[in-house]
Amino acid sequence: MIDFLGSCVKNLFSSIRYSLSGGTRFCSVLSQAAAISYDSLIISLVVVFVSAAVIALQVSKQFLMSGAEAYIGGSIAVVMIREIAPGFVALAIGARAGTAISAEIANMQVTSQVDAIKTLKIDPVGYYFAPRIMAAAITVPMVVLIAEFVGIVGGMVVAGMTIGLHPARYMHSVWLWLSTKDIYISLLKAFVFGILIALVCATQGYMTKGGAKDVGISTTRAAVLSTVYMLVADFIINLIFYL
Repeated sequence: MIDFLGSCVKNLFSSIRYSLSGGTRFCSVLSQAAAISYDSLIISLVVVFVSAAVIALQVSKQFLMSGAEAYIGGSIAVVMIREIAPGFVALAIGARAGTAISAEIANMQVTSQVDAIKTLKIDPVGYYFAPRIMAAAITVPMVVLIAEFVGIVGGMVVAGMTIGLHPARYMHSVWLWLSTKDIYISLLKAFVFGILIALVCATQGYMTKGGAKDVGISTTRAAVLSTVYMLVADFIINLIFYL
């Protein structure tokens, strides 16, 4: 794990150096942004909407029984923006796009395409990693921002259907409970998670040796490692900002 973390840090600095030297093309970043976030948008929004609906089902009746139904919207919004939206969106994108990144680069490695890039005097780490890292860092926060809105609206719909909570009371509670700090931190989380997804999965794919069987093993390992690193990063960010 320590060796792998060191490889990730080394690859990140190599990608930054490659981008600053002007080697990263805009069209490559754009195509990777579409593959990473745009293609994962629907599944991310469905996951967040269902999560918000489940939370609303769990808390609405209990809040109504205690006379605290005016706080339902704020409770759902805070949980959604601080944790559910950035975390679940990152997990969905990691499961869909992260594994694809790992499998693609692993396949290039085992079929000697990476060696072919080296013969052209091109840094393979910068060439393969930089567009993916930049695309994920830019677009994952965008998906999270949309998912937060969808999650809050989903909670409002379910609360209205289950206990008849008026949308105005729901949204009033949301505005009272939320702060701009919560939104900024959720976008910071999404930015960090996006970098981790692309970096960890690409590094795992790049380290693959062997044949087709090893590509599958590497892809599975990339999904596990990216999830673990995201959870650790989530804990550290919460520790810094919410203590």
